[in-house]
Amino acid sequence: MATKIEKTTEFTELPILPVRETVLFPNAILPLTVGRESSLKLISDLKEEDKFIGVVAQRDPRVDNPQPVDLFQIGTAVYIHKIIKLPNQNLFIFVEGLKRVALEEVISTEPYLRARVKQLDDVPPPENTPGFDALVRSVTSLFQQVVQLSPSLSDDLQTVVMNIEDPSRLADFIAANLPSISNSEKQELLETLDLPSRLDRLNRHLAREMEVQQLRSKIQSDVQDQVTASQREFYLREQMKAIQKELGEADEQHEIEELRQKIEAAGMTEEAKKEGLRELNRLSKMSPAAADYHVTRTYLDWLVALPWNKVSELKVDIQKSKTVLDADHYDLEKVKERILDYLAVLQLKPQLKGPILCFVGAPGVGKTSLAKSIAKSLDRKFVRMSLGGIHDEAEIRGHRRTYIGALPGQVIQGIRRAETRDPVFVLDEVDKIGRDFRGDPSSALLEVLDPEQNATFRDNYLDVQFDLSKVLFICTANVLDTIPPALLDRMEVLELQGYTEEEKTEIAFRHLIPKQTEENGVRNGEQIEFTREALAFVIRRYTREAGVRNLEREIATLCRKQARRIAEGHNEKLIVGPENAQEFLGVPRFRPEMEIVERTRKPGVAIGLAWTPSGGDVLFVEATAMKGGKNFNMTGHVGQVMQESMQAALVWVRGHAQEYGIDPDFFQNSDIHIHVPAGAIPKDGPSAGVTMVTALVSALTRRPLRERLAMTGEITLSGQVLPVGGIKEKVLAAKRAGVLDVLLPAENEPNAMEDLNPELLGELRLRYVSTIREVLHLALEKEPVPMPPVEPAREVEFAHPAAGPLN
Repeated sequence: MATKIEKTTEFTELPILPVRETVLFPNAILPLTVGRESSLKLISDLKEEDKFIGVVAQRDPRVDNPQPVDLFQIGTAVYIHKIIKLPNQNLFIFVEGLKRVALEEVISTEPYLRARVKQLDDVPPPENTPGFDALVRSVTSLFQQVVQLSPSLSDDLQTVVMNIEDPSRLADFIAANLPSISNSEKQELLETLDLPSRLDRLNRHLAREMEVQQLRSKIQSDVQDQVTASQREFYLREQMKAIQKELGEADEQHEIEELRQKIEAAGMTEEAKKEGLRELNRLSKMSPAAADYHVTRTYLDWLVALPWNKVSELKVDIQKSKTVLDADHYDLEKVKERILDYLAVLQLKPQLKGPILCFVGAPGVGKTSLAKSIAKSLDRKFVRMSLGGIHDEAEIRGHRRTYIGALPGQVIQGIRRAETRDPVFVLDEVDKIGRDFRGDPSSALLEVLDPEQNATFRDNYLDVQFDLSKVLFICTANVLDTIPPALLDRMEVLELQGYTEEEKTEIAFRHLIPKQTEENGVRNGEQIEFTREALAFVIRRYTREAGVRNLEREIATLCRKQARRIAEGHNEKLIVGPENAQEFLGVPRFRPEMEIVERTRKPGVAIGLAWTPSGGDVLFVEATAMKGGKNFNMTGHVGQVMQESMQAALVWVRGHAQEYGIDPDFFQNSDIHIHVPAGAIPKDGPSAGVTMVTALVSALTRRPLRERLAMTGEITLSGQVLPVGGIKEKVLAAKRAGVLDVLLPAENEPNAMEDLNPELLGELRLRYVSTIREVLHLALEKEPVPMPPVEPAREVEFAHPAAGPLN
């Protein structure tokens, strides 16, 4: 019927059915799903005797309501053989392609497209052309080969293509059944009316597809060969093992003999050697496939890899060590002296056990880098282990071998990496060890850090004694409060206190500036130069720290700015002074002198000094009295000890009110409020007691604090001022903040004399006090400040920037 229709029917006008990602060729039968409302309307309007429509592909399949411009110009006239209704109201139709048609004019677009069409005939080749016949045969042969190689094409297609004699129909059939041709390529083939061109295009595509299929077959064959070879190798190896087992010539025996020689040559203790040989005998009787074989082999590898008797060559040169320490670190004289003392004793007694040192100081003062310099000065290996956040005791002592994947602890692993049993071993951040249900690592360190016990240290994994007495253990910490007393008792504590401005300047010139200029690619002295004034300005206005980390960051910023200027073509040398330092670094973060002067102008404000893990800091204490009765408020995130200091200060002031012209019954008629600003930061400790008393007396007598004066000290109810800790850090913080006078407890005078020299203090004056009366005499102005008049509220008009003036 289709052939009869194709020969007799002429098409001049057809309803058009747009389709997505489908190209229908003449003589091809294809099922289509119809779901658009316009398409459903088109099918329903067809008469039984006139089921001819035009099928045209969309240019963009994402368009839901295609217009004429969204369709290709050439499609196919088709006949609908069968229509099936689906449960979802869509239609399923079977159509047969008849002829190529071109859309000449769109007659209507509603309710569906209808257009005048022109039938297109193929352009036949010239008669008696052998080239055309060869092209037809080539296309036929290539298609048959592709069908043979492709797993997705039916072999019946070879028979069908052999029975097609019409070249045009042959080309359309192959194009319709080849899945590797994209829809755009199919559309191009549909639009190609010149038959030789169409066959040539199809021939090239078949040749490319042929190569792809051959390559796919080759890859599949290679993979199959590899699998077969692997299986063959496995079977041969199993047979070889069986033969070797029968003959007793296994390679394992050779490896066991090598391990035996290593155990003999390792210089182990008698206990370790006995345990190693016992495990080796067990290994020799095991099958390599046994579950414990690799566990035992790994244990023996660890045992023979440890430096049982390897020590660094003893070369004690005190002068060289002093030169190395001085070159790497400025100041820190106490620590350097302790190391040089150790070297002197080591020279006299080479069997000396290693000391257990603990460097305590604020971040950035050089604890870890000093440990590296010590290793360098001793010509020893350096090993570092970070203890921050460790919760598991097995990190120190190791896991027992019964656990899967068990390994020795970090101490033994570090000794193995060092390859000697006397390295410099740094236990970093010992104050930040955790503690939970998995154990207490700090308790496990008790054996490691005890010179009387660590000569017989026993790791859970090794289960034999290992001598750690030659190791120079150095711990680092920011605070001592969190270190358990038993562990702290085993360490020799050396405090690394904060640096002064002059020391920071010297460190910057010696170490920080050369390091940062090299890291940022600028030449120090040639392309950038720092003045002492600039460094002093950066230290005062952009950093407030005990160490030098933030100072190094600011120096790095200045070096990067110069590197950018050089990259942009400005090659002139940059001399960094206070003015351009502020230009590059932005608005200063601190203005200490002005802050202290401004905040202490009003009565009731006193300046205390506090010790923090990052060094010292100034602490403002504000007190005020208001009408009320017997209420005492304390705010500022203060701890229990500081609250008790405030209560003691209030009691002392109430007991000595008449001495300072204060109404003895002031607490009956007033509410007292003491506030310590920076309320988000927790504060605690007794050293602000004198500051509390001074703030209260200042508020009640209206006598302000003397300018740029700070104080520290604990108080008693009898009026005594007791000593406090952290004197150097507190005095340095006062100097950084622009304080000129500091009141200290008299009993702290020896600490100040030892830690603070006149060059360090500069213009800062230290005054020592024993009683609260002395504090108040030195701290407060003689005359009270009158109450300021109440200023009337000012009216302020606000306007949006874009708006005009307010009426």
